[in-house]
Amino acid sequence: MGQPIRGILFDLGDTLLEFGKIDAVKLFGIGAWRGYQYLAELGMPLPDFAVYYRRQYWAVRWKYLKSRLTGRDFNIMESIDRIGHTFGHRLARENLLELAWRWYEPLSEIAWVEQGLTEMLSGLARRGLKLGVVSNTFLPMEVLDMHLAKAGLLEHLPARVYSSQTGYRKPARSIFEAALGAAGLEPGQTMFVGDSPWADIKGSNRMGMISVLKDPAGRHGLWRARPRHRIRSILQLPKILDQYDC
Repeated sequence: MGQPIRGILFDLGDTLLEFGKIDAVKLFGIGAWRGYQYLAELGMPLPDFAVYYRRQYWAVRWKYLKSRLTGRDFNIMESIDRIGHTFGHRLARENLLELAWRWYEPLSEIAWVEQGLTEMLSGLARRGLKLGVVSNTFLPMEVLDMHLAKAGLLEHLPARVYSSQTGYRKPARSIFEAALGAAGLEPGQTMFVGDSPWADIKGSNRMGMISVLKDPAGRHGLWRARPRHRIRSILQLPKILDQYDC
């Protein structure tokens, strides 16, 4: 079936890390409060929480909308820092990273991974496959790496590329090219697994990668994307690989 498979790149959210249905506004509010408390611990000057929350919420909402329209992404840490300056905050990088983690932590607490995922990734590595992540996110790499470490996945995914680093979101070619370069892979020898027909399947198909759509509910019609393979569970991936020379 063409070139032998030498590596697998994964989407992150709802592919490796499961989030399910979330109340994004509620989680944003909890994260904002935890960040606000952290700034108070540091002795930073602070406005009323409602003012702090509104400034951050509308800044992130606007930047996120813009990123979806333009295909260019941003790093939320820069936004947090810029608004913090208007309140008189001057934070070292390690404090900004901790602040970004406090904002993200509520989302990490509701996430889970499929039982057996770490064992599957270990097995893929033992087969000699190179593994990595390509994710659309405005979060800094360090924050997502912290979550992956807590979930026991980080050591299994040595090549990780995030749109907050590259400035470009999937399905842009540049973010896939960056990930392939980081993993030392060629497109034709690489499988890409994701849950988004647009970002993951269209993007990886255009690169000449072997696309695998994770579609637990079978809700995506063929008109939206044409993945090479479909799976309901990430744990079905080894059976797909058995069809290839790897």
